[in-house]
Amino acid sequence: MMLDLSAMPKLGFGTMRLPQKGGAIDHEQVCAMVDACLARGMNYFDTAYRYHDGESEPAVRRALVERHPRERYYLATKLPVWMMEGPQDKDRIFEDQLRRCGVEYFDFYLLHSVEDANVQKYEAYDCFAWGAQQKKAGRIRHFGFSFHGTPALLRRLLDDHPEVEFVQIQLNYMDWDNPRVCSGELYEILHERGVPIVVMEPVKGGNLASLRPQEQAILERARPGASAASWALRFAAGLDGVMTVLSGMSTIGQVQENLDTFAALAPLAEDERAALAEVVRAVQALPVTGCTGCSYCCEGCPQNIPIPIALRAMDEMRQYPGNASAPRLYSLRTKDRGVAADCIACGQCESVCPQHLPIIELLREASALLDA
Repeated sequence: MMLDLSAMPKLGFGTMRLPQKGGAIDHEQVCAMVDACLARGMNYFDTAYRYHDGESEPAVRRALVERHPRERYYLATKLPVWMMEGPQDKDRIFEDQLRRCGVEYFDFYLLHSVEDANVQKYEAYDCFAWGAQQKKAGRIRHFGFSFHGTPALLRRLLDDHPEVEFVQIQLNYMDWDNPRVCSGELYEILHERGVPIVVMEPVKGGNLASLRPQEQAILERARPGASAASWALRFAAGLDGVMTVLSGMSTIGQVQENLDTFAALAPLAEDERAALAEVVRAVQALPVTGCTGCSYCCEGCPQNIPIPIALRAMDEMRQYPGNASAPRLYSLRTKDRGVAADCIACGQCESVCPQHLPIIELLREASALLDA
């Protein structure tokens, strides 16, 4: 079954950052968000085995699968190699995902966060051939992988695994020329080969939705009234070969804003591209970490440090030296958990960071600012 890009919704709902209430996923609000999306033709939902500490897939079942006909939506989830101790775990996790999501098949199934540090394990466990087998059995409609590795690795994987039908990459205007993320180069590799692209982190973990007044003014002059987030989404959605752009929405307001953006989607004009380039230059001159808040680094941290919270607080204090809210939020969110000063430099976080950040060094800096 070939992918028909014209049939795919350009906006997809990423369920990594679902709304919370009382320490749990807010089911009522998620239902409202799902319903709003479906009512306007946005029917691609992306989850994963470990999102929300394993609660994202069940949340999708309750809000989507149990409340809407199966033919009304596309459902995507992912196989995490870091949760596997041997090749036999593929089937165990997959069966658990089918049960947790309440479905008999997945429309899109991905090997999760493939990169240079874990690709050998994915291949040793025969995950690529397994995915093709599951597709042949009708339990996966389309098979691919999400990717955080180097351009050289992406080329090699596409050469070695023609069974891959699509690839999900981090892509946004801020990371287009980022030498760690390589959004632009990864896009060009996939586009040249005609591989459909799913975009993740188009708003860079929310960072591109909340620019400083100085950068927002640049965009306002070019397109008055347009939100910063809409600029980021339009950049990604306007690229040839992009199948779906995922947005990790957390409120019904974000859903409505994104739906409105895509309802009147227009490619960026030359003067708008020039405005974005000016924003990039201004932001890149600021001392920020580049953390997107994906929280992969937290999964196996022996000190239970909420690393993205520490790095985000440090970023805010670097940009706004008089900021008092960032250290207060950091203190609140590290209550009964580890703080930056507790880092033992084990390196677990750096081994899984999709941005390849020097987290140990950054935590030392964060501790000097936040743990005094």
